[in-house]
Amino acid sequence: MVLGSRPGHSVRLPPRVRSGPAASVAERTVPWLRVAAAYAWRLIVVGVVVQSVFTVLGRFQLIAVALFLALVITSVLRPLADLLSRRLPRPLSVVIALVGSLLLLFSLLALVGNAVAGESGRLAGEFRGGIHRIELWLQRPPFRLSPGKLSDLQQQVLSYLSAHRANLLNRALSGFGRVVELVTGALLALFSSVFFIHSGERLWGWARDQLLPRDARPVWDRAGRAAWRTFAGYTRGIIIVAATNAVLVGVVLLVLRVPLALPLTLLEFFATFVPLVGSPVALGVATVVALAGRGPLTAAGVLVLIVVIGQLEGHVLHPVVMSWAVRLHPLVVAVSVIAGSIIAGVIGAVVAVPFVSVAWAVLRALRPEPP
Repeated sequence: MVLGSRPGHSVRLPPRVRSGPAASVAERTVPWLRVAAAYAWRLIVVGVVVQSVFTVLGRFQLIAVALFLALVITSVLRPLADLLSRRLPRPLSVVIALVGSLLLLFSLLALVGNAVAGESGRLAGEFRGGIHRIELWLQRPPFRLSPGKLSDLQQQVLSYLSAHRANLLNRALSGFGRVVELVTGALLALFSSVFFIHSGERLWGWARDQLLPRDARPVWDRAGRAAWRTFAGYTRGIIIVAATNAVLVGVVLLVLRVPLALPLTLLEFFATFVPLVGSPVALGVATVVALAGRGPLTAAGVLVLIVVIGQLEGHVLHPVVMSWAVRLHPLVVAVSVIAGSIIAGVIGAVVAVPFVSVAWAVLRALRPEPP
């Protein structure tokens, strides 16, 4: 370097772009295809994880269903236990809430059983006359079925029952085994709900502190609490919707003097827990009973009831009651119910919507807050 001259500056040349066969595949791939591939493998991983979770839950279906029922019981009875614990000891409040709800449930079932037993003789005669009316109705336009075809159909049904008597007996025995499983699951759900209602906060705190790293605890604690709020809100909301539907159906069935109005009302209540599908199926059963017991006009009235209650539930009850808990698009609800029924039958259809709601709440809680 010469004195008095300006110091030299290093000049950084731009990177050389490789061309030809040595260029990387990523440089030659269009951007939208790279983005689509990135989303695709992530969706595949999510699908594998979801399928693995459902496979594990399928192996332990009884335990999973029992814990789900325990969470449902907890979401309903926890506010009552908290209210009672202001005046009473916490264990006594839990016992009063559980025993009182069980007594109410058993009293309702006993009332339904007494109603069915008291009307059994009259109902048998009504149904025999109703079947005769259905036969006469099928002989008229537009069906025009001859009496010979109807008698042949009855004969085929009787022949099928006599030919498959052993198979039906085996199914009844397997059904008895399912009853034992249901009783076991109900007892496990009741046993678990005692601890969830009494000390659910401490159980969650213990699981959070023992299973999660220290840095991840605040985020996952927020996600867990959001999941519980969503699940409890959905459960209480669907119970309100089911009770409203049951009251409306019960009043209309009593006004129309449909046989078995009280059992059909109870069926409507429990069927509403399967969104979009359960209520029409229950009202379809009520239509068949009305057709056999009261005739076509009453059955037509029940059909009108199906349309009215479906519109009321879809456009008024669900948006108003569920808005403070979770708001899912009807398309998401329909796809969730169908997918759940494909994976796990009726249980999957019941569990699908709260599962999707909780998953969505957790994802929202895990998102980083904007600065």
